[in-house]
Amino acid sequence: MKTKKFIRKSHRYLSIFVSIQLLLWTLSGIYFAYNKIELVRGEQYRLPKDIEYRIFDRLGLSIIETIENGKKSYETYPERKPIKPLTTEQAINITRQKTSLNPTEAILIKNVDAGSEYRGTLPAYKVKTDSKDKINVYVGYMTGDITSIRSDSWRVWDLMWSLHIMDYKERDNINNILLKIFSVLALVSSISGVLLFFNKKA
Repeated sequence: MKTKKFIRKSHRYLSIFVSIQLLLWTLSGIYFAYNKIELVRGEQYRLPKDIEYRIFDRLGLSIIETIENGKKSYETYPERKPIKPLTTEQAINITRQKTSLNPTEAILIKNVDAGSEYRGTLPAYKVKTDSKDKINVYVGYMTGDITSIRSDSWRVWDLMWSLHIMDYKERDNINNILLKIFSVLALVSSISGVLLFFNKKA
């Protein structure tokens, strides 16, 4: 009997400590769900630039990227001659040079579905590799930048993240309505649990 009483009492006090932490997690989750990170960072106060430049190397060729009113253009630097997009062979060579992976083929992708493993700038090359983790390397169509690397490990992480934030379509929106609703319900549940602990009649 003493053992059962000890277990019940220990469980009761352990539950209150866990409930308090769950309450803190819920409160912080509600804050994140109802506040966009872009606004928190102050991005709304930045004035857009009329024109921006970036100079980089692509397979030994110096290229200047010009962003004017949101539109990008590419030329050789300093000659300022037009350049052509990468070929599949060049995308494979860039992957071989910039990663430790062994590329096998490259596919040009121009559009993707919501929630796809690649959510970067399009078009881009999807370069497959012979890795055990089924790694795909995404290479910029014009720049040759490695924009993303996706593996089975990342895909599992992405699935878990979508379940965590309850965004089953885009998988990266922490301000979705479903999460907001359930975060409020979780808050009510956590508070009621704490109140029940201190209610002796319960």
